[in-house]
Amino acid sequence: MEVNLDIQSLSSWGIIPGERPLVISGPCSAESEEQLVSTAKLLSREKKVNVLRAGVWKPRTRPNSFEGIGAPALEWLNTAKQETGLPTAVEVANAYHIEECLKAGVDILWIGARTTVNPFTVQEIADALKGVDIPVMVKNPINPDLALWMGAMERLNQSGIKKLAAIHRGFSTFEKSKFRNLPMWNLPIELRRLVPELPIICDPSHICGNRELLFEVSQKALDLNFNGLMIESHINPAKALSDAAQQLTPDALTEMLTALALREPTTTDASFLHTLEELRTDIDQIDNEIINIMGRRMQIVEKIGAFKADKNITILQTKRWDDIVKSRLQRGGDKGLTEKFIVKMFEAIHQESIRKQTEVMNAKKA
Repeated sequence: MEVNLDIQSLSSWGIIPGERPLVISGPCSAESEEQLVSTAKLLSREKKVNVLRAGVWKPRTRPNSFEGIGAPALEWLNTAKQETGLPTAVEVANAYHIEECLKAGVDILWIGARTTVNPFTVQEIADALKGVDIPVMVKNPINPDLALWMGAMERLNQSGIKKLAAIHRGFSTFEKSKFRNLPMWNLPIELRRLVPELPIICDPSHICGNRELLFEVSQKALDLNFNGLMIESHINPAKALSDAAQQLTPDALTEMLTALALREPTTTDASFLHTLEELRTDIDQIDNEIINIMGRRMQIVEKIGAFKADKNITILQTKRWDDIVKSRLQRGGDKGLTEKFIVKMFEAIHQESIRKQTEVMNAKKA
């Protein structure tokens, strides 16, 4: 997938420090001036938070939920900024939101997951931002669609927005999980591979859905070399009007940020780099062996497909597939591999085997 983005580094934004990690925090919703300013003052006290965030317009699933104060809350953000020095960030979902934020002097905009999913709305936002020099962060769409996520950033970039960042907030699924939204770390990792210069911020609050998991997810994001964290904080989470379970008090946030380990993305230690290169060479050799073995396996699969076609036998043999899963799970467990990994790996192999056999059978018919 080819991606062409002309973007600037975080350090060139001019309003936030360039060092890692960038921390964006504040309440899910701005509920009152006192609540917002009091939270901001506590967040700024320990100098660990770089940007104050607050929901002003809240896209809610049900119409009778608290949907935010709207434009009047932008003045509260200004007050909080004046009293703490923290730059501000607000979610926008249409051209009106952008107009109000620009009038109020909001420093950073972000596009939410429910908006990213709609290219028409993203284009409206991009058109409204033409000629405006302001940082814009884009949350991943609700569904796990990397192209849709990148497409939103491309639309903004084509409108002249060069101060871009991605926000990873997890993906909705029917699958039962301990997370509110599945992290699916492979998607932001692939985004980083395709656009290595793009800043990626993790939003553990929306991944977790509860404060007990925030440390675990935040640490993983930092270990994956994400540029920062967006974590919701409320002066009294128990009384929050939205997403109470996932918000931390400012003191609890400070404690968590202090406990996080910040690892360096690289080193100049020659001995370490030499040993790492040797180990990576071993990995490369093993990967080549795996590819060769998979190639030989698929040659046998093709023979099986031809044999089944001659005997008019169906491709899927349920008992055989069940036997493979059970036996490979046993062998994988003996080698210290997780059940989830084994199942995913052999599901991928099985799907490729079905594709190969289908190809063989269709060729026989032709």
